[in-house]
Amino acid sequence: MTNFIKYFVILLSVLICLNTANAAKNEISILHTNDLHSHFLGFSPNKDYTPQTLSDDETIGGYARIATMIKKIKDQSDGPVLVLDGGDFLMGSFFHMLSREKAFELDLMGKMGYDAVTLGNHEFDLKPEGLAQILNTAQKQNRLPAILISNMIFSQESPKDNSLEQSFSKGFIKTHIILEKNGIKFGIFGLMGMDAAEKAPFSKPVSFGDPIAAAKKMVAALKGKADIIICLSHSGLNKNSEKSEDELLAQNVDGIDVIISGHTHTKMEAPIRVNNTLIVQTWEYGKQLGHISLALEDGKLEMTDYKAIPINDSIPGDDEISSIIQGYEKKIDTEFLNIHGLSFRKIVAHTDFDLNIKAEESSLGNFLADAIRTGIKKYSKGFDPFADVAIISNGVIRDDILKGKTGNIQACDLFRAVPLGIGLDGSLGYPLISFYITASELKKGCEILTSIYPAKGSDYFLQLAGAKVAYNPNRIMFDRVTDIWTGDEENGYKKLDFSRSNKKLIRVTADIYNSTFLKIIGGYTYDILEIIPKDKEGKPIEHLSSAVIDSDLTRDGIQELKEWKMPFEFIDSFKDTNNDAIPDFPLTYNKKLGRIMAEPSWNPYHLVRNGTWVTWMVVGVLAFCLCVVAALVSYIRKKLK
Repeated sequence: MTNFIKYFVILLSVLICLNTANAAKNEISILHTNDLHSHFLGFSPNKDYTPQTLSDDETIGGYARIATMIKKIKDQSDGPVLVLDGGDFLMGSFFHMLSREKAFELDLMGKMGYDAVTLGNHEFDLKPEGLAQILNTAQKQNRLPAILISNMIFSQESPKDNSLEQSFSKGFIKTHIILEKNGIKFGIFGLMGMDAAEKAPFSKPVSFGDPIAAAKKMVAALKGKADIIICLSHSGLNKNSEKSEDELLAQNVDGIDVIISGHTHTKMEAPIRVNNTLIVQTWEYGKQLGHISLALEDGKLEMTDYKAIPINDSIPGDDEISSIIQGYEKKIDTEFLNIHGLSFRKIVAHTDFDLNIKAEESSLGNFLADAIRTGIKKYSKGFDPFADVAIISNGVIRDDILKGKTGNIQACDLFRAVPLGIGLDGSLGYPLISFYITASELKKGCEILTSIYPAKGSDYFLQLAGAKVAYNPNRIMFDRVTDIWTGDEENGYKKLDFSRSNKKLIRVTADIYNSTFLKIIGGYTYDILEIIPKDKEGKPIEHLSSAVIDSDLTRDGIQELKEWKMPFEFIDSFKDTNNDAIPDFPLTYNKKLGRIMAEPSWNPYHLVRNGTWVTWMVVGVLAFCLCVVAALVSYIRKKLK
């Protein structure tokens, strides 16, 4: 009996010690997404998405599937679970067309259990007043994630951001929060990165302060009050560490435990650790759900596991979330699409091949540029196949067009290719702008894809219709284009004299976002690539708003011709090759059309052929330097004699 009592006391002591150890060691889960862009449904195409059944489609993403994983992990976890997002939850599908009136995105994220999100550059696509309207609408919902940003600066002069400033003062937006779960205090703050801020032209008059300075301020405010400090940073990562903003943030700011990164759509299978800070990002559009497992013991935080969970057909969709999204679809039909003669699920085309986004000329880029140019032929007078050029940048091309199981493309799939923007009249979708430039200015515009794109990334690659370009990447920057031809595949191409002596005007059509960039590119390049948009008489256009294309001359005012509508009108011209009453994508777009041709050469003739003053100035400087060196060598030789 005595031995039994002795062993019982020993066993009880061991169990108490184990329980004490477990109590001191807190298991924590952080679930995270970024760059969701209103992609509520699995894709692509949406028609193939079957969230209520398993193993019968190849679509990825889908909020119903994400909701299932969030619930599953919460149910399986004894410790606290945070659900966070790194920004750009808006803009990318038909659902965002009613964001101001319905706030679908924030409503759904609240219902899915998100705790906090930050604002990305695309949250400002609808201007400060549009974002304020979304926030005001969202406040009517039962549960919302905290919306955080710590480096947003309101204008003291312009009233155009007053409504957003009021949202901030009401607490709809905060710089940071301290969230307590299971006795653990999480300090969370948000940031807008520098590159993201540069890509938020419609945020004005709102501006954004230095993210590193803002982060230091937030860490100082949270230190001592929070057990774990988390930054939701819409800044991003880059293969070049000197341009990798979130890595630089971690290097320069002590005290951040975890950075939930966004903006660059980076696919990661494991976190990056910089200066004791974990940095994570989960690709784009809800294709993955990140799961960080942490252990907090005696004030020390350790990562125990990380998973980038693929969101695919192995995950059943949450019934409640699926039902809510179906209700959203009906509202999109009745309150937006029906007036355009469309419906969310209408089959608008058939394709036997995929059209993909690429960081180069692509068949998708060819198709979209052709759609814009064909629209100009329909809505403008004086179309000239050899003097009408359409431009679209990769930055506004947002999604592939994939054939899926059936090849049938629905309206919702086609829209995702070019979904962005807001018009001058406040309606959603970028309006198209038409203006005139000289041949030498067209050459300058083409230098964006030869010189700006390699330095700034694929968003700056231009897709063309109405022109072909050849360039030598080994030439001097800003003077790499060697030949330009205007025309098209139907009428043929003619070589363009792009010397400054050629005063013939060429009409260029692009959306207002890209048109604005073409107009201001000179300022970024010390006027080397200065382009002055003109009217058909050659007079400079001061405000591009005066060059918006009117889609209906029979009505008063300007009815903006929207970029997103051009692909829909263009495919109506496609032939129905199999008599099923559905237009078929022509095989022309099965591959790129060869409109942009890189012709690398170190041949001295090809390095200067058709060169502008940029090349000849560099040649002159090099020649002068060689003469100086030759003279110096000659002088030294004479001295040595």
